[in-house]
Amino acid sequence: MKERDHLIKPILGKRYPMAASAKGIYIYDQDGKKYIDGSSGAVTVSIGHGVQEVINETLAQAEKISFSYRSQFTNEPAEKLAKKLSQLAPGDLNWSFFVNSGSEATETAMKIAIQYWQEKGKLKKDRIISRWSSYHGITMGALSMSGHVLRRQRFSSLLADYPSVSAPYTYRRPEHVTEEEWGFLCAQELETEIRRIGAERVAAFIAEPIIGAAGGAITPPANYYQKIKEICERYDVLFIADEVMTGIGRTGKMFAIEHWNVTPDLITLGKGMSSGYTPMAATLVSDKVMEPILKGSKTIMGGHTYSANPQSAAVALKVIEYVEKHQLVEKAEEQGNYLMSKLKALSESFELIGDIRGKGLLIGMEFVANREKKNPYPPELDVTNRVIEHAFDKGLLVYPASGAINGMGDAIIISPPLVITKGELDRLVDILEAAISEVQCELRLEGKADPTVQL
Repeated sequence: MKERDHLIKPILGKRYPMAASAKGIYIYDQDGKKYIDGSSGAVTVSIGHGVQEVINETLAQAEKISFSYRSQFTNEPAEKLAKKLSQLAPGDLNWSFFVNSGSEATETAMKIAIQYWQEKGKLKKDRIISRWSSYHGITMGALSMSGHVLRRQRFSSLLADYPSVSAPYTYRRPEHVTEEEWGFLCAQELETEIRRIGAERVAAFIAEPIIGAAGGAITPPANYYQKIKEICERYDVLFIADEVMTGIGRTGKMFAIEHWNVTPDLITLGKGMSSGYTPMAATLVSDKVMEPILKGSKTIMGGHTYSANPQSAAVALKVIEYVEKHQLVEKAEEQGNYLMSKLKALSESFELIGDIRGKGLLIGMEFVANREKKNPYPPELDVTNRVIEHAFDKGLLVYPASGAINGMGDAIIISPPLVITKGELDRLVDILEAAISEVQCELRLEGKADPTVQL
């Protein structure tokens, strides 16, 4: 008799292989099968698996103290981590509020932004503006800010109607409009929305510098964030950069927003901050935002039992030190350029690959039924999961994403650990090519590929 499940897994009833061990860019299941972690889990394991320096730090901190409560004590690892992040962050983002997950970090940023205006006596400024084709987390406040249509559906009646402006999705911009013009037009939507709501009611605008799960690494044109920042400053609106997926080197900069030479008022971090070695995330806050709070209530209305946990802080600090020591930010840029060129060459062989986009080792691949017309596949064909499953069977992990067409469309994210070598990238692309080839053949056999296309 088969033993029943007690663990709630993502898809109930599905049989998942048992992850048994991991090293470098590889994960091994209990049967010894090897998988290239081409997605760093959930775009998380930036320094690779099984790094001995981090393992040693975990044990060393556990021998000192693993838990202290933030309202009773501070602790050395949390103080050092906050100082380190202030040194790395752009501008005057000199304050850190530590939490356990990216969802908590973005929700904390939302609350701090609202509190900032309360402390300044502007009590009506409590509205957050966000974009469609965005994802900021699964808790109710974070999900309210998220424009991920499919993830909002079950809870839409409970959520605030924050998403209201378009993402700078250049792949599907109107004909005869340049990328720069499209970036300007998308940014201009923010000004229109602020004026529609009333600047006296808007606290902040939140955006992922490069859109992750809700858009498959949608990357704005060069002028977009300068215009966004200018609008925010003009209307007294704070700018929150959600760097949970992009932060700590993933895109070839320590913070992805640095690609656009813009300094936000708040930044959220997670994922690569601890590389998956421990639950840890952060909200970075500027001196500007902290000033009225320091002069006023002197407390942030927020916090969790494990906030500023010394065990997690020590591990996260060691991860960041490892990133710097091994120049992984620079390697992300170098290897990302190599991977991008390989994937763009690959795309020429497959009609179903519509777009390749991203920066560093955060690269999105969007699938279409017709590359010229950019028609998406019907959702029932489940093209994203077909590619993922074929790749998985061959020993490669890639990450699912939406194609960003009103919650529809198919895309994946390729985001291996920053320590990956060119030889390993070659192997990753070879497996991905074989998986996509099988999916394209399946679609043709089913009569679902566009019959007018000749490769």
